[in-house]
Amino acid sequence: MLELLSNWPKTAQIAVRVLCILLASFALRSLLKALTDRLVQLARNQTLAAKLREEHTRTLAGLIFSAGTAAIFAAAVLIVLGELGINITPVAAAAGLASLGLGLGAQHAVRDLINGFFLVFEDQFVVGETIRAGSVTGRVEHLTLRRTLIRDADGALITIPNGELRQVANLSRDWAQAHVDIPLPGDVSVETALAMLDQTAAEMRADSSWSAAIIDGPRVLGVESLGIDGTTLRLQVRTAPLRQADVARELRRRVRVRFEQRLPVGVRMPD
Repeated sequence: MLELLSNWPKTAQIAVRVLCILLASFALRSLLKALTDRLVQLARNQTLAAKLREEHTRTLAGLIFSAGTAAIFAAAVLIVLGELGINITPVAAAAGLASLGLGLGAQHAVRDLINGFFLVFEDQFVVGETIRAGSVTGRVEHLTLRRTLIRDADGALITIPNGELRQVANLSRDWAQAHVDIPLPGDVSVETALAMLDQTAAEMRADSSWSAAIIDGPRVLGVESLGIDGTTLRLQVRTAPLRQADVARELRRRVRVRFEQRLPVGVRMPD
């Protein structure tokens, strides 16, 4: 360092090289930002599947940008130290030991980061989707490498470390399914009830106001169980993601109305 201070021409050359290194680092960072933004733009579309893919790409692009920026500036610091005449071997060794100690002392954090990377890379879920993780079900509000934030049905924002997400059910992909059980009094003919359920299911399939929510069905599966007090019949319907509860409620309403209109006077449907 004293030699640098006494030799101004050499110091100026080193300063210029350091400045070039810093400028190159910022230029590489800008290029990396442009590339990751371009990835997100290429994934944009209007279909639901494409929107989910865009969210996944956005999360992955953020990960690449953060990791790439850290690597660029770490390399820049080491090169600058070398230009200043500082032996970087001890620095690199110290950084390696520090990383090892940090990894041993923060195993849970490292596990969260690794699991978070695979959550993003494998496209298990993205921000905006509804998932079930253990006893928690809700919409993914935020996703980082370390944690996942879920908004449940009560409006609570729940934070789950990614290392604890061992089994996740994605409720927003492809389709959902609902089974609707209809309890039948013992004095009602099963064949008559099945015929009424077939009519109700056919009417709902033909209803254009529900065509966007229903993918397949409703269809009558038949007798689900027998009991002392009566019989249970079951219907099945496959719906768009997250619409199964709406369709099931409407199907129960239609079944109840039809049974009330068609069953003999004095026969009461179970509640």
